[in-house]
Amino acid sequence: MHIEDNLPAGNASPDDGTSSSLRSWLAVVAVAIGAFAFVTTEFLPVGLLPRVAKELGVSPGTAGLMVTVPGVIAAISAPGLMLVAGLMDRRRVFLLLTTLLLASNLISAFAPSFPVMLLGRALLGAALGGFWTLATAASGRLVAPRDSAKAMATILTGVTCATVIGVPLGTFIASFASWRASFMATGVLVAIALVAQFFLVPSLPSTAALRTSDLVGLLRRPHPRRSMLMVALVFGAHFSSYTYITPFLLRNADLSMSSITWLLLGFGIIGFFSNFAISSTVVRSLKMSVGAMISLLMFALLSLPLLQHSESGVAAVVLAWGVAFGALPLCFSVWIQRATPDSPEAGSALFVSIIQVAIASGSLIGGVIVDHVGMQADFLFGSGLALLGLVALASFGAREKRPDAASIPCRATPE
Repeated sequence: MHIEDNLPAGNASPDDGTSSSLRSWLAVVAVAIGAFAFVTTEFLPVGLLPRVAKELGVSPGTAGLMVTVPGVIAAISAPGLMLVAGLMDRRRVFLLLTTLLLASNLISAFAPSFPVMLLGRALLGAALGGFWTLATAASGRLVAPRDSAKAMATILTGVTCATVIGVPLGTFIASFASWRASFMATGVLVAIALVAQFFLVPSLPSTAALRTSDLVGLLRRPHPRRSMLMVALVFGAHFSSYTYITPFLLRNADLSMSSITWLLLGFGIIGFFSNFAISSTVVRSLKMSVGAMISLLMFALLSLPLLQHSESGVAAVVLAWGVAFGALPLCFSVWIQRATPDSPEAGSALFVSIIQVAIASGSLIGGVIVDHVGMQADFLFGSGLALLGLVALASFGAREKRPDAASIPCRATPE
């Protein structure tokens, strides 16, 4: 593994063998519940797109703005909020952002028109970027140094659980009630997360405010810059297609809404187990793990339109897609942590920002393609972005190796 010449000496606390208390782990769980609530809210429209589009009188491509708008705003709020927050206690910021999320769900649930719906989704975006920046950067502060990786994995479990339970459950609720009831149910979940954070998350004072120069400094370094490009391409590949998976399965694959609900549930469940399975190899062979999952994503996006008339074929490909995307967030989180170990908050802010740019631009371009060219062209576009992601990965050259104990303080990167 190569070391960047311009990285300063590490300042991570060494593992002194101290175990984390129960209260510490409860704080991590409270943040994980918040992660679950945020991801469920962010991607809830994926399963509700046809219903919302029909009731509010817009096309499916236009309805995709429910994913695009929060992505655009979150891309700005990820670094922007951290710059504005300055030295504010991070616990207070957590509570503020979760309150905004609650407001977003209530506005969306009662939206009388599509513009009001977008207003609610904009509030989500304002909260989303800051939350993810805090969650990924603060995970190691909530527990003892030796448990920081487990804390991060626990918070990411909230993401995979939202994919497993949140989005399919929202679709299920809408199937017997309405899409508005899905947003209301998510609001209840957010309220639970807010209460948990209020009582369990300790004070997290900030000793150094994030500065614009910290963000610019990271982007001037080749390794973090190329890492962010790779992440953008792969997340763009996923969300340009996944945003419109429900209309595709409904129209092109001719599946019933009941079958789609179960298939999305299967997507989430297999992604949940994929997240745990990849954790056993991601540290030892990070580059290989990333490459395998991007390749599987590209295969799924290429194959789905070809197999659209085979119900079993479609199901198999969607599950393979779930395997890939279930593992990629953890892979990329570890990659960025190693790429920016001397500036964790700046690295986290840029990571979250670039993901949201990819979600917003991917869903927006995907919507234009869906409305003007068709579903199959959209999936072909996504597979092309995944291929570019593999090219970006190949540009890192030397095969990554597992860092040993001596190399960690030296701030090893994934190259």
